[in-house]
Amino acid sequence: MIHAQNSIVEVRGPYSNIKYQVKALEELREKLPSLDTPEPPSIKRDRPGRARQLSTEQVEQLIAGYRSGATVYELGDRFGIERRTASSILHRNGVLMRRRGLSTEQVEDAIRLYGLGWSLVRVGDHLGVAHTTVLSKLRERGIATRDTHGRPRVEAGDVR
Repeated sequence: MIHAQNSIVEVRGPYSNIKYQVKALEELREKLPSLDTPEPPSIKRDRPGRARQLSTEQVEQLIAGYRSGATVYELGDRFGIERRTASSILHRNGVLMRRRGLSTEQVEDAIRLYGLGWSLVRVGDHLGVAHTTVLSKLRERGIATRDTHGRPRVEAGDVR
């Protein structure tokens, strides 16, 4: 031990055998690029652009498709636009929107499929509606839902 100005300095101990730490640091340093290595070129990313604009003819086709029974999901896929964009176009053009929802038979089918372990998304895809529609119908019927890992969902205020 060395005494320096009334304090004791430990020469041995946890800091006396540092060769493993030094070796680890040297290995890390070797993985770093050399200081003379030129910087890699930056990755060119597309900037978010404007939403795809449909021509007047395409808007007319979209409206006709909706009036003939296509869903906004189907129309979105067909025209390469988001379903909300399809809905906006229909609203802007004064098209009366039909409320799709689920029939009583479809709700019963949803409950049965969900009970078999199907996910909300899978049930919604099967019935042609959004998973949130399925979720709201299950909740209306008092059906306990699962979280994304398949565990019973704990609702706010529940105590386990």
